[in-house]
Amino acid sequence: MKTAEKKSFSQWMRSIRGQQILVTVVFMVIPIALLITFTYLPLFKMAQFSFYNMKYIGTRTYIGFQNYIDVFTRDDIFQALKLSLFYLVAAIVQMALALMLAAIVTSGLRGTAFFKGAVFFPYLVCGIAVGFIFKFFFTHGFVLDTLLTHIGFQLNSLPYWLKDTSVNNSMLAATSVWRYMGQNMVLFIGAMMSVDNDVYEAAVIDGANAWQKFWSITMPGIKTMVVLNLILSISGSISAFEPPYVITNGAFGTGTYFVIMDRIAHVNQKVGLASAMAVVLMFIIAFVTILQKLASHFLLDEDETGRTFHERRIAKKRSQSAQ
Repeated sequence: MKTAEKKSFSQWMRSIRGQQILVTVVFMVIPIALLITFTYLPLFKMAQFSFYNMKYIGTRTYIGFQNYIDVFTRDDIFQALKLSLFYLVAAIVQMALALMLAAIVTSGLRGTAFFKGAVFFPYLVCGIAVGFIFKFFFTHGFVLDTLLTHIGFQLNSLPYWLKDTSVNNSMLAATSVWRYMGQNMVLFIGAMMSVDNDVYEAAVIDGANAWQKFWSITMPGIKTMVVLNLILSISGSISAFEPPYVITNGAFGTGTYFVIMDRIAHVNQKVGLASAMAVVLMFIIAFVTILQKLASHFLLDEDETGRTFHERRIAKKRSQSAQ
């Protein structure tokens, strides 16, 4: 029985398999090198800086976990983290509005193409420009106050939208609804268009109304997009930066976590503390993402029978109690 000859390295490199591996390695080296240089290496250095009391230039003093303790004990930082709740509520509102508008647009009404473009347009505007637009829009006596006085409100009775701490964070969060609602709407429209139309026709024959078709056919068909938009919205609400930075510069209690981190790093020159804030934010976003994935697996992922994990657990409990 003949044994296969052992190829030399040069012969293996000239073979088809060797050339395939060589091309794969060559094409992977540059992207991996760029990824390590501009992503993982800065991330490692940032985590290293978080254990030091340091400025951009000068000596460094190792202080252990003191920066992380300051993140959770300093009032300005912890208060800034709580402001994320305003943007979280705004994210949920914008998703609900985007889902409603997407359902209307895909219903076949006239003029939906123009409406879709008009709603999506704010997402194309630069975030800095959006900030300046709303800075003048909310300024006392300007656009919003002029509109309200035309419908009967007295100018003196209107609050200072950007200075009044009872409303200013809600106003800033509303700007994110205006800007990102169109993006979510377009994503939902794409997901809805992928649902098989034959299923809708069968539902109409069975006598299903519009709400039943939406809840029983549309929502299960776009659940992956809903989860994706939810993850992006919550992550974005935690890291909100442009609206408070441009419109109020973080004044009057509007400084979000990113705004305070920028101020600590670039104004106060506390690079170690800012690095610790960035690391904490990274872990918060990772934790929220994992939590959402687990929730979607528990409530949305179906097996071959079409039942979710939650429904299978309920069915199992019922069968056990019946026995």
